[in-house]
Amino acid sequence: MSFIKELERRNVIKVAIAYGVATWLLIEISATTFPMLRLPEWSATLVTVLLLIGFPVALIFAWAFELTPEGLKKEKDVDRSQSITQTTGRKLDFLIIGVLVVALTYFAYDKFVLDASRDAALVEETTQAVTEKVVTESEKSIAVLPFVNMSEDAGNEYFADGLSEELLNMLVKIPQLQVAARTSSFSFKGKDLTISEIAQKLGVSNVLEGSVRKSGNRVRITAQLIKADDGFHLWSETYDRTLDDIFATQDEIALAVTAALKMTLMDQVPRSRLTLPAVYDLYLQGKRSMNLKGDKNWENAVDVFTQAVELDPEYAPAWSLLGATYSFQTAAGLRPREEGLALSRAANDRALAIDPELAEAWSGLGFSKKFWEWDWKTADKAISKARKLNPQSASISIAAASMATTLGQLDKAIALYEQARVLDPMSFSGMSSLGQAYMRARRFDDAISMLGQLAGSRPDYQWDYANLGLAHLLNGDAEQAIIEIARNPENEMRDFATVMAYSTLGREKDARLLLAKVTTDAGDLRPAKVAEAHSWRGESDLAFEWLEKAWEGRDPGLSYVLGNVFLANLVGDPRWPVFLAKLDLLEAWQAMPPEYGGPPESATENDR
Repeated sequence: MSFIKELERRNVIKVAIAYGVATWLLIEISATTFPMLRLPEWSATLVTVLLLIGFPVALIFAWAFELTPEGLKKEKDVDRSQSITQTTGRKLDFLIIGVLVVALTYFAYDKFVLDASRDAALVEETTQAVTEKVVTESEKSIAVLPFVNMSEDAGNEYFADGLSEELLNMLVKIPQLQVAARTSSFSFKGKDLTISEIAQKLGVSNVLEGSVRKSGNRVRITAQLIKADDGFHLWSETYDRTLDDIFATQDEIALAVTAALKMTLMDQVPRSRLTLPAVYDLYLQGKRSMNLKGDKNWENAVDVFTQAVELDPEYAPAWSLLGATYSFQTAAGLRPREEGLALSRAANDRALAIDPELAEAWSGLGFSKKFWEWDWKTADKAISKARKLNPQSASISIAAASMATTLGQLDKAIALYEQARVLDPMSFSGMSSLGQAYMRARRFDDAISMLGQLAGSRPDYQWDYANLGLAHLLNGDAEQAIIEIARNPENEMRDFATVMAYSTLGREKDARLLLAKVTTDAGDLRPAKVAEAHSWRGESDLAFEWLEKAWEGRDPGLSYVLGNVFLANLVGDPRWPVFLAKLDLLEAWQAMPPEYGGPPESATENDR
């Protein structure tokens, strides 16, 4: 008798089938019911392991024993002349059928009853987890308001502001903590708003505020962390120190804030950058003057930053901001181009030589390489490095968005501008840049909405209404464009925008006269804008003439030619890719989709 026949005779195969079906059923039931009974996770695993171990035991048992009317007997003791094995086999058949019926019944119940309730429970559990995560993350958000100057000398306000900003810069280095940017936090200075109102506008749950009283070498700092929704003080402390202890005090405040927010920092503990108290005082003075802007303020910033680096030649932040101030002066025409760029580059290089991990210095390098040298690859690498070092910096996100715009990566640019707006919701420059990015992406309704929120909100800015008018013009409403542009202060931007609106409305004589005037007044300063006006009017030859002048004059406006809606009439001209090759932007343009101003479909097909 063959081995298979013997297995069949001894019902080993049927026992294996019955055991397998029963095992599957038991595993499914344990996996479903054990969690409902709140049994430990290992309970179901234990059942599975025991059943698997029992399988070979059951087969051995079926081989060695036989179930008879007289009970369980060893197989060798069973009379083979009787039909006992057949009777046992029929019983096993019934057992297998019964187990299969139970299994199918359970499968149907699990599929149509338990499965639906489990899905609902899973959705509820997932939703709750996501909600808890969002709530937790939102609770780890903070705005640092400018500390109030309580000194008898009002001139010490720079110290109070600077201390606030340095604390903000320390906290922003903590990845788990969302920190409102300086522009937004400081926009509420001197305004009569409650902590709750400020927190709501900035989208944060906590606010750090305080006061500073400085007298000679002594300083008293009071700081308090407030939970915005109920005004509850999470932490407060007063420090009576000397200026020699200012960095230790800043570190203590930053650590106290993170402790109050119940954050585990591990190796991400923020630390102040050490220098002499006199150098730090000069550095804070320079930051204030630089942020105030204007000819005299920038001159003062250069003076005090220079004094700071003379006292401490290894203080990288002062070198970095000195380089930035030189760049601002150059952009405003306050320094000859070559002189200003050389000074800016030298200061920024010194900052990076001292501290290769200084994000602001990398961002400054990227700005210089982009606007002045048109070295797009180096600029992109530098700004990417800065963003990696400080991903929560709104200004660096804006720089990265600007770089993406230069390379024609409009969707990426918009995403970065929108991220910057989350980090710095009160940044006017960020809102303006986002609105213009929407225009480049042909999202004109979004551009009108964004620029409409901005227009009129800052009387010192000269281009808001002009940009809003241009968005209406691109959206097909030249009449509304004229109305908005007329609200802009009189300057060359208003004139350029008006020329385009006049041209669209058919007011040809008015358009020609105004274009002649603005070309005479501002053509040397903004040749790329003159090119835009001629392109919009369909005067391609003149547009390319002025683009060449912009090239020769190194007009920073050429860093934004890709996706420029006002140059769209030139995209199909064979001179366009030739000009882009001179700018080293041809490859970037060829990667752009046609709807964003990339190569027309016909040109793309020909390339193939």
